[in-house]
Amino acid sequence: MTKVNRLIAGLGLGASITLGAAVVPAFAQDDTIKVGILHSLSGTMAISETTLKDTMLFLIEQQNAKGGLLGKQIEPVVVDIASDWPLAAEKARELLTVNEVDAVFGCWTSVCRKSVLPVFEELNGLLFYPVQYEGEESQRNVFYTGASPNQQAIPAVDYLMNDEGVERWVLAGTDYVYPQTTNKILEQYLLDKGVAQEDIMINYTPFGHSDWQTIVSDIVTFGSEGKKTAVVSTINGDANVPFYRELGNQGVAAEDIPVVAFSVGEEELSGFDTTPLVGHLAAWNYFMSVDTPENEEFITAWHEFIGSEDRVTNDPMEAHYIGFNLWVKAVEAAESTEADAVIAAIVGLETPNLTGGVAKMLPNHHITKPVLIGEIQDDGQFDVVWETEDLVPGDAWSDFLPESAVLEADWTAPINCGNYNTQTKSCGAAVAAQ
Repeated sequence: MTKVNRLIAGLGLGASITLGAAVVPAFAQDDTIKVGILHSLSGTMAISETTLKDTMLFLIEQQNAKGGLLGKQIEPVVVDIASDWPLAAEKARELLTVNEVDAVFGCWTSVCRKSVLPVFEELNGLLFYPVQYEGEESQRNVFYTGASPNQQAIPAVDYLMNDEGVERWVLAGTDYVYPQTTNKILEQYLLDKGVAQEDIMINYTPFGHSDWQTIVSDIVTFGSEGKKTAVVSTINGDANVPFYRELGNQGVAAEDIPVVAFSVGEEELSGFDTTPLVGHLAAWNYFMSVDTPENEEFITAWHEFIGSEDRVTNDPMEAHYIGFNLWVKAVEAAESTEADAVIAAIVGLETPNLTGGVAKMLPNHHITKPVLIGEIQDDGQFDVVWETEDLVPGDAWSDFLPESAVLEADWTAPINCGNYNTQTKSCGAAVAAQ
């Protein structure tokens, strides 16, 4: 039996699973509520995204076991966007027009999200986006359940500066919009904090980059000038494996030049030997090691579903968990899966997160989150070394960029706009509700 067939069997229903062009239909059109799953199951981002597809199948199975939604079973429709961003837009359109899904959960990279966003605007679809991103966006049809910079990047820099005494900064990222914009915010934030320009090094590499010898050597040289140095990493996908391997090859220990990563979690660490990485850091809003009853219950159910106690959990999985539960609550409140009804119902709704707090959907379509800094352990897990005292509301627009500091996102009346200028009292037409 293939992996896909095992998953279908595990759902306890003949779900419609789409992989490329293959479809396994099982229900008449009106018998189910369809949910699209839009993730990379091949290519450079498959290392991170495949488990998010499995997470959605897991969550849908759980909801169906409770009786489904509005008296119907939920039917997943899975597509492989193959780490190909134009293909992602094509598949999003296919999900909304051919498969007629009621909501879509998917994407990892911001270039994926930005590629599909016009499709969701045009067709008035719903996208739940589960990964940390650069902010500087709020769209009526998108719900951002991952962290914005004030819920990850800024607290991580504050921790390194205040608790670790870091004075020199390497901003290393994959060459696309999320690292570029995040580093633009971080560079300005560091300059505002009094960091000299010559104490900031910025480097970008392509997706899937594998030859890190020269770059890591440059980092070592940059960090050898008498000031405590750290790497803030927005490197995404499978490029992380050779990057961390080269750190180990060149003897870059965490006590010398710590790396804090924004896109490396338990799933990525499960792919290679973590011994050289012990002590390096990651900033997320959830770690598998968090000790709460909610997390223990989630992990136990996940292992039972996936059939292996070796499979880890991670932050974007929790974001899908939060987003899916908020969507379910909104559909129940609206008594409809229709997009406008769900958009109107979802703001202000709350659902438990897995760290013992509550995720609330805000008017800017972001949520409340804790922020945690974790230290890599030799078993591939994280020891939480710092966390915020309170939940942090997600900001759509950065307070640290002058052009963004005047903007506000609020998709409720009377503003009903994603980039409302508080000085001119006007809304940008590109994202205003039609």
